[in-house]
Amino acid sequence: MTKEECFYLGKIVSKHSFKGEVLIKLDTDEPELYEKLESVFVSLGNNLVPFFIEKSRLHKSTLLRVRFEEVANESDADKVMGSEIYLPLSFLPKLKGNKFYYHEIIGYTMHDSVHGDIGTIQSINDTTSQALFEVLKDDKELLIPVRDEIITKVDRENQTIFVTTPEGLVELYLD
Repeated sequence: MTKEECFYLGKIVSKHSFKGEVLIKLDTDEPELYEKLESVFVSLGNNLVPFFIEKSRLHKSTLLRVRFEEVANESDADKVMGSEIYLPLSFLPKLKGNKFYYHEIIGYTMHDSVHGDIGTIQSINDTTSQALFEVLKDDKELLIPVRDEIITKVDRENQTIFVTTPEGLVELYLD
């Protein structure tokens, strides 16, 4: 299993007991979906290693308290501290309507209500305070905010996202 075949679920942030339990900070809006997992992939070095879960439960809002079968004490827990946790993409719930996962729309065409086809989505930049579609049109890169107010329709069948961009934004890049 490679990282490309998986999605980032969270990170082991602390030890919880002397018996090797750890706390995973989940990167999700719905932590309860991941409370009853049987296993996860732990990123160790350059590898994703499967770890089987003996027991788990939510601990405060987005923390998952986990006891791995392979982690029996504090020393074992120290070896996985700070590790990222992954699950296969197939575990993601299917989204409908205008909701989407960033990885699924790479390569989609972006169609603006005024300008028509404004390019192909290359990636999503979510390192800024406002996530941005990075769209390539010929040799020009457009940065379009990922906002519900801008996205009018996600057409999965035709791999197109329809948007109504703020006045002047597309001209800023293409004129």
